[in-house]
Amino acid sequence: MRSTAFGTSLLLLIAAVAGAQPIQSVGPAALAMGESARPGAVARRPFAVGEALKYEATYGRLKVGEGLLEVRGVESVRGRPAWHLVFQLQGGIPLYRLDDRLESWVDTATFTSRRFTKQLNEGRRRRTQHIELYPEEGTYQEIVPAGEPPKPRQPTVAAPLDDGAFFYFVRTLPLTIGTTYTLDHYYRPDRNPVTVTVVRRERIRVPAGEFDTIVLRPVIKTPGLLSEARRTELWLTADDARLLVQVQSHLPVGTITLKLTEMSGVPSAVGIASPGTVR
Repeated sequence: MRSTAFGTSLLLLIAAVAGAQPIQSVGPAALAMGESARPGAVARRPFAVGEALKYEATYGRLKVGEGLLEVRGVESVRGRPAWHLVFQLQGGIPLYRLDDRLESWVDTATFTSRRFTKQLNEGRRRRTQHIELYPEEGTYQEIVPAGEPPKPRQPTVAAPLDDGAFFYFVRTLPLTIGTTYTLDHYYRPDRNPVTVTVVRRERIRVPAGEFDTIVLRPVIKTPGLLSEARRTELWLTADDARLLVQVQSHLPVGTITLKLTEMSGVPSAVGIASPGTVR
């Protein structure tokens, strides 16, 4: 496996988890609210400030890294309150290391992305990206370092979501077994659509404990990690918290797995956790 593919695969397992909406033509905010809720408000919030989920990443039987998903706080973005979401992955294999970090700012009322940053340090590859999103204007802009020519604004979709917002949005869905959801709200129009199928219920054990889960299968129309051939699956707790406890993707050269090892800032009733793993 090429080292860049290794880093990208692990990063996508944490950060590019596909969110979804039912096949009906409604936006993320309306879906998260339910039919009876008023427009522009997200009623169901299965996460809160302070939630932190830690993972171990394995390639076959080899431990290759550690991951973190965190709701850091609520901050103001151009006068709008937004959840500050942090995604971090550190690890690697002999002669190749990675340290990747993504941060998202998601409007707490409309559940749309307002800001998105990405710092990738994978082997010799270094990349930093800063995206500002303007949902009301239907545009987004990549912010470049001082001294470089500014990039023009680009058109975005209605109610745009970035990589990190996807994961938290999918947790607001009903997740009915046998249902397939489709998403046309990734902020880059050419990357749509994404589909998510709710395939089964399953009880699993990970280092953080034992959980009843709902298994999702996300698919995007690319040859990458979320293609149908890779059979990537996500295990979310089958309760109101909808915590991500395991991710697994079958690559041509082996299987990459993320397993929850520790969680804090979550309801104490989640799962059947081993002593000392819930704080």
